[in-house]
Amino acid sequence: MTATNGLDLNLVSAFVRVVEDGSFTTAAQKLGLPKSSVSRRVTALERALRVRLLQRSTRKLVLTEAGRLYFERARTSLGGLAEAGAAVTDLSREIAGPIRFTAGGGNTGLLANLLSEFLTRYPNVQIEVVLTARRVDVVAEGFDLALRGGPLVDSSLIARRLGRQELGLFASRAYLRKAGRPRRVADLVKHRLILFGEPPERGQLRLTGPNGEETVKVSGPLVVHDMPFAADVIATGLAIGLIPDIHLGWLTKGGLRFLRPELERVLPDHGVVGSELSLVSPPTAYEPTRVKLLRDFLTEKLRPMIHASRLTMETETKARRETEQEAEATARARRARRAHAAETRR
Repeated sequence: MTATNGLDLNLVSAFVRVVEDGSFTTAAQKLGLPKSSVSRRVTALERALRVRLLQRSTRKLVLTEAGRLYFERARTSLGGLAEAGAAVTDLSREIAGPIRFTAGGGNTGLLANLLSEFLTRYPNVQIEVVLTARRVDVVAEGFDLALRGGPLVDSSLIARRLGRQELGLFASRAYLRKAGRPRRVADLVKHRLILFGEPPERGQLRLTGPNGEETVKVSGPLVVHDMPFAADVIATGLAIGLIPDIHLGWLTKGGLRFLRPELERVLPDHGVVGSELSLVSPPTAYEPTRVKLLRDFLTEKLRPMIHASRLTMETETKARRETEQEAEATARARRARRAHAAETRR
């Protein structure tokens, strides 16, 4: 950065970064500078301002009253400069630059498809994707956007909720031909299931259906911790598996990563209420246009998928119930005719 009124903005930026990170070491890593250089910049700023901004100790950094006032004003000013620069850049109507994005390990085929579509639309954007089951610190690790499932613990993050996932039981047609189709939750005791979680919970399956929650003991030859791998295993015909319906519903319509036999929903009127999906981003005075565009794009694509997935499950459940009711009505009529015929013969 250049100087303004004789003050080097590189010094101000270093001070703001140190306070935001609470550490000279972390700030130096993010700025790509030696720790000693960052320390000298903060010292030079204090010398130029003729005031102590930070009280340093081996354990922590504490802002002085002057430091607190200066930090609040300086951070706002630097954010305004970044926003002004971005506004000028946006005048060229060229969306470009890097985006750091993170998500869980599931739905990789879906994300590959969506991100490829976004990058085709904006070819000068570069997205760094980090897929991990670990709950990352979006701010500390420098991510611009995260697709996150579950409750939002950090209230400082900016969140856009997409909807709630539903998990259902799926099996391949090959498995169902060999092992038969379970008709009730209790029937799962006689079937092989892919297991999730840690013992002893992995042997218990809690499903919610028309009569509320039902629990059944299940067993199986494989324990997994990765949804895409579970989907692959289900497709082989080894066992029944519990998978988010948005994930598998999309895959059965032609996913990028999978060539597999058609999978079917088992016990479609039973499932597990999954976690809320949200797109979260760090609080910032300025958000690059490219990040906003990616968040809007993913929201536009994922919200209808989640909604449609739930509607599909409800439609399947309704259709199956109607089929079962029709079959029962046909059976009753057949029994009544046989009874009438027997009575007539008497």
